[in-house]
Amino acid sequence: MRLHFIDPGKPVQNRFVESFNGTLRHECLNDHWFLSLADARQTIEAWRQDYNSVRPHSSLHAMSPVQFRESRHL
Repeated sequence: MRLHFIDPGKPVQNRFVESFNGTLRHECLNDHWFLSLADARQTIEAWRQDYNSVRPHSSLHAMSPVQFRESRHL
């Protein structure tokens, strides 16, 4: 994996990362008041599991990643 730095103020240089960061901020970070680093890790991990398996994605035609994978027999 190669690191590629995005210039400040240029989110279109990597729109996928910027989109994910916005979703994480909007759906998880803005909704929770973390009591500790461990609490933050646990909450973010639960959100990540939901995002990667249960939550429908518009880019996958409103299917969850699991449903999309199963529909493609991957």
